[in-house]
Amino acid sequence: MCACSVREKMGFPSNIKAIDLMLNVPGEDNSGWYDFMKPLFLDEESRRVFKMPAQYMFKDIPDTGKQADYINYTVQKMDEHNIERAMFGVDDNNEVAKEALQRYPDRFFCSYHANPNNGMDEVRKIQRLHGEYGIKSVTAFPSGLCPQVPINDKRWYPIYAKCVELDLPFACCVGVPGPRLPMAPQKVELIDEVCWFFPELKFVMRHGAEPWTDLAVKLMLKYPNLSYMTSAFAPRHYPKAIVDYANTRGADKIMYAGYFPMGLSLERIFTELPEVPLNDEVWPKFLRENAIRVFKLDH
Repeated sequence: MCACSVREKMGFPSNIKAIDLMLNVPGEDNSGWYDFMKPLFLDEESRRVFKMPAQYMFKDIPDTGKQADYINYTVQKMDEHNIERAMFGVDDNNEVAKEALQRYPDRFFCSYHANPNNGMDEVRKIQRLHGEYGIKSVTAFPSGLCPQVPINDKRWYPIYAKCVELDLPFACCVGVPGPRLPMAPQKVELIDEVCWFFPELKFVMRHGAEPWTDLAVKLMLKYPNLSYMTSAFAPRHYPKAIVDYANTRGADKIMYAGYFPMGLSLERIFTELPEVPLNDEVWPKFLRENAIRVFKLDH
């Protein structure tokens, strides 16, 4: 069934073109996406069995099959679900991402996954990628770095300063990580110090913030530049505290993000989305308007 017809049947707004803040272009073998964190895996399933590091959680990882043109295939999937634009990561050696940006500049925009262990070289790289590819965000997985770098660690501070200088949102995994890695670097409480010291930094929480979603809401009330995206969560599992906040004081703070093809199919996401009890006036902000504002997509 077309996602548009599901939206109409469920009262979901069928006329809103969504912005997806976490999507990727698949290939025949996507295992290389996780190489950066493999030195941290100590259990045999993570090392040798799982196709993706949190496979114990994601039982229906999309099988995209063999495609003649994976970029065109991804755009077709976006069209099926009324996704206007999507964000993925770019780097010097990511030829697929660079080709997708070149072929479909009106459909894709990019971020860069930063590693503060590289010191000032990383800061200079962010500046360069901003000029070369127009990156719209810097992203981070503190628990997945080797060595791990807590959110409030001093190694992040030059990167936070560069994000402020370039007016780039910093989208960071927070809460217990899906892969079997220590959670300490991603405790939500660590964000408090960063938002205090960098009041101009646009900090976007991603990947759940569980089990500290009540604290995440409290911090969003406290700091005007702190927000949240729903990446890596099937809509039926969106935390209640986040949905309640979106329907009350946080309508401008909560943004849609998927997880295709890493762990969720767009079919599942857009079948479940109409069941999320968001108020009518919240849907346009959640699906589109907040992302356009925070990530400056109209510039």
